Amino acid sequence: MNAHALSSTSFPAFEVLEADHALAMRHRPLLNLDEKEPFAPLAMGYTVYRNAMKSVSSKFRIRPGSGTVIEYAIWYDWDIQHLYDLEHVWVHLDADGGVIKVEASRHGARLTMRRRDGSIPLEGLRPVLFIEPGKHAHWADPKAMKHEAGAFVDAMCGSFAGEEGIHLSNLFSEAGLISASRFEIRLGRLFLKRAAFRPSWRFAEMAAAAEPELLPWSSLKAWIPQRFLSLTARLPTTVPHLAAVLLDCGDTLVDESTEVKLPGTDVVVSGKLIPGADAMLQELATAGHRLALVADGPRATFENLLGQHGLWSCFEAHVISEDVGELKPSPRMFEAAFKALGLSQDDRARTVMVGNNLERDILGANRFGLISIFLAWSLRGTHKPKNRRERPRLTIKQITQLPTLLEKIELALPSTAVEAGEGAA
Repeated sequence: MNAHALSSTSFPAFEVLEADHALAMRHRPLLNLDEKEPFAPLAMGYTVYRNAMKSVSSKFRIRPGSGTVIEYAIWYDWDIQHLYDLEHVWVHLDADGGVIKVEASRHGARLTMRRRDGSIPLEGLRPVLFIEPGKHAHWADPKAMKHEAGAFVDAMCGSFAGEEGIHLSNLFSEAGLISASRFEIRLGRLFLKRAAFRPSWRFAEMAAAAEPELLPWSSLKAWIPQRFLSLTARLPTTVPHLAAVLLDCGDTLVDESTEVKLPGTDVVVSGKLIPGADAMLQELATAGHRLALVADGPRATFENLLGQHGLWSCFEAHVISEDVGELKPSPRMFEAAFKALGLSQDDRARTVMVGNNLERDILGANRFGLISIFLAWSLRGTHKPKNRRERPRLTIKQITQLPTLLEKIELALPSTAVEAGEGAA
């Protein structure tokens, strides 16, 4: 179920108390997964409590009473909505070692696990739990799970897959041990959206050979930041994504009808943005897209316009015809953008050019092998291509539609697109 499982040699070595390990082995939970579950648990860290204290791996307080509590922290690489998933099971033992209660995590809560008849869900001395598809919350009864949470889980595994991208509100991020860039968060979202599935609601117990590695919490705690770093590091080479987004300025970001020029020159000193252009550009930057301005005109024009609205810094590169010495559709404009961004020829098929001019933006992008997007917002220029090479690959009417369109493009990219240009991201 999980292509990235690691051997036990990957875990840091810590002292193991044989008595505690034997106790944890004796009561380790039996996990039943949906037949279509894409993410199996990899490791199970245990802690044995004989006195009341704050949990070492969760937000809860542990109260053993006169007996013992075994806490199992279960690691999954992925929840269907984010990278990082740590779930918990608590097995309460009486003074004689009998199981008197089983608790488990469910969407941030700690709940007592009981079957419909009120009994503790056990097979011998081991709790028997059913794992919510994709979300990994615990239930004692699969029918109750589907009845009470079926619609919610179906939605999380489908339409809402990948919503968070990477989970950064946990004990490791709070301690500064893990972090993620905006780019990595976007790739996490894309990975999980591609992994969306419809649960079968048929459950099977994990085979003994596939059960998660059981180890002390101290070992798992030391391993998780390493695992997190490994997972985020491989995202750029395993998740198809756009290499860059190139944007024109006039009637793409700025309304040309509002531009004011310096008298006697072609330099624009001010102008109003197209409605929603600033929020759109900030959204792309926040999502970690690599942005380049590719525009015709004097450099001062774009420094004035984009600087006026605080958008100049959103662009990693500024490719301007005055500097290059040629206008679009010249390939030199696009070559300059690729050089500035450090992209290769193989990245052309996963780079977007957005503009309002068929003869310059779209023709130039098509000739260069880019994904051309025509913004049909302004009526100042023609919307009718003169020939096949001026036909845009895609068209939008409002610039605010661009972020959603870019995500659709990324989800449609073939896996080979990343492998061909994996060094560019």
